[in-house]
Amino acid sequence: MTQIINNQKAAAVSPLKLSSPLGAAIAFIGMKRAVPLFHGSQGCTAFAKRLLFRHFNEAVPLSTTAMTELSSILGGEENLQQAILNIASKQKPEIIGLCTTGLTETRGEDVAGILKAFREKFPELDNLPIVVVPTPDFKGSLQDGYAAAVEQTVLQIPEEQPLVPNQVTILAGSLLTPGDLHEIKDMVKAMGFNPIVLPDLSGSVDGHWEENQSALSSGGTSLSQIRSIGGSALTLAIGYSMEKSAKILYSRFGTPFEVIPRLTGLSACDRFFEVLCRLKVELSPELNSNIDEIVPEIYRRQRSQLQDAILDAHFYFGGKRVALALEPDLLHQTAWWLTEMGAEIHTAITTTEGIEAKIKNESLERSPVREVIVGDLEDLELLSADADLLITNSHGARVAHRLGKPLVRLGYPFFDRLGAAQQCTVGYRGSTQLLFDVGNIFLEKTEKAVANKWKELEIAP
Repeated sequence: MTQIINNQKAAAVSPLKLSSPLGAAIAFIGMKRAVPLFHGSQGCTAFAKRLLFRHFNEAVPLSTTAMTELSSILGGEENLQQAILNIASKQKPEIIGLCTTGLTETRGEDVAGILKAFREKFPELDNLPIVVVPTPDFKGSLQDGYAAAVEQTVLQIPEEQPLVPNQVTILAGSLLTPGDLHEIKDMVKAMGFNPIVLPDLSGSVDGHWEENQSALSSGGTSLSQIRSIGGSALTLAIGYSMEKSAKILYSRFGTPFEVIPRLTGLSACDRFFEVLCRLKVELSPELNSNIDEIVPEIYRRQRSQLQDAILDAHFYFGGKRVALALEPDLLHQTAWWLTEMGAEIHTAITTTEGIEAKIKNESLERSPVREVIVGDLEDLELLSADADLLITNSHGARVAHRLGKPLVRLGYPFFDRLGAAQQCTVGYRGSTQLLFDVGNIFLEKTEKAVANKWKELEIAP
C-alpha cells in the first residue's frame, strides 16, 4: 500500500500544482465550439490563457466575467449574465463551460441561482447548454478541475438514446495529450468501433493549420456527439480520475464501463485490446475469441516491435533511479511503466490527494511506490540529488539544471520544447517511442561513465 504524505510547509516553493479552473478549461477546449468562462477576475483568466497558449502554441477560447472590487462585494450576477449574453451573441458557441474561481467561491456566489434567473429572463437561450463546474483555485489541482468538468458535462448534457452496438465512449483523462488521443482513436477504429472521445483535444489543439481562424475551437467533441453517448455499448475511462464520470453514465443509461488506469507499456496495451476484443465477441458471437485473429495485423506488429525494444533497452533501465513530479494519473502510468522496465522510483511528488478526502485516490493508492508526497518542485529538488533522471513538466527545467540531471518533460505545462501537442506515449507505438527517448538518455549516461572510467585509468579507449 502506497503511503500518501501531505507536505506541511507554510507555502509552496516553486509550485508544481496548477489550478482546478485551468484543468476545467482544458476539458472544455476539447469540445467543439465550446467556450470556457471563468467567473472571476480578469487576472485569473489572463494567467490561465497565457499558460495554455505557451503549452499548445495555439490561440485558445477563454472568457471571463471580469469581476471587480465592487462586484466582488455586491455580487457578480450582472457580470455573469452580461458575459453569457456577449459570448452567445458574438461567438455563438455550442457549449459554455462556466467555471467558478477562488474569488467567487470564497464570496459564496450563488451561481446556480444566478443561472436560473438568467434562464427565466432570456428564454431564447434555453437551448444553449451552460455547464456549471465548481472549481475553486484553493482546492484541488488541474486533474481535479478537469475531472469535475467531464463529470458535470456527462451529468447535464447526454440524452437517452437507442443502443448503437459499434459505438464506444472514451472518457479521456487529463494524462492524455492530443497525440495520445489520435493514437487511441486509431486503435479503437481499427477494431471496428466508432469512438466518441470526451473531451477530444486531438480535434481542437493538436497543432494543425487552418486558413480561417476562429474564436472557437473548430474540432473536438460536438454537442450532438455528447448527447449521443447515452447509446454507447461501452464506456472506456482512461485514468482513474474518469471513473466517477463513467459511473454517472452507468447510473443514467446503464452503459457498462471499464477503467483503463494506464496505456503505456506492454501489459497496459494488452489489457486495452483485451477489453475491445471481449466487446467485439459479445457483439458478434460468431467471431473466434482468439485475440490474435481479432486484433489487426498492424498492432500485432507494433506489439512485437515493442517487445524487441524492451529486450534491447532493459539493460539500460535496470537499477536506474527516477524522480517523478506529476499529476496523480500521469504519475501512476509513468511509475508502472518504469517499474516494469526495471527502473526504481526514487522520488514521487504529486499535486493533489483528491478533492474528496473520504474517497481514496486510486491513482496514488495503486502506484508501485512506497510513498508519494503531495508537494512542490522544491521537494523534488531536495529529494532527488541521487536520482539518475527527472520526469516532470517544463517548470522542472531549472531544478534539473541545478542538480545536473537529465529531464524528460511530461504533463502540463510543456512549453520549452517543440511538439507538446504531438507527443504520444500510449499504445504500442507510443510506448516504444518513449522507451527509446528515455533509454537513449540512460545509454548516453552509461557511455559517459565508461569514458570517465577509461580516463581515470589513463587508458585510451
